Amino acid sequence: MKTYTITVNGNVYNVTVEEGQTSGAPAAAPVAAPAPKAAPAAPAPKAAAPKAAAGAVAVTASVPGKVFKVEASVGQAVKAGDPIVILEAMKMEIPVVAPQDGTVASIDVAVGAAVESGDSLATLN
Repeated sequence: MKTYTITVNGNVYNVTVEEGQTSGAPAAAPVAAPAPKAAPAAPAPKAAAPKAAAGAVAVTASVPGKVFKVEASVGQAVKAGDPIVILEAMKMEIPVVAPQDGTVASIDVAVGAAVESGDSLATLN
């Protein structure tokens, strides 16, 4: 009998194998455990998207999702808490609101666009 130590998905197993064969099937050769995988490389940082008409205050997505509706338009005066864009995430509509009073300087997304958390949706002056 031979004893092997095998690691599978981080779990260690001690396996005992009988030598010799009783059937007509050939004996399986021991298989070497695969080398551990290297840690995945960190993703490259995203390049900042150019802003059409850069405003002083960025309005960003709080969650990844899809742009469901654009509530404001360029040049429109908004107050803190007014909805700028509505995102759809996990079958919910999530309003993205103005963080402060101002005027919409740019709308950086279109209806149906996929956005990630932190992506710029609009800017305010």
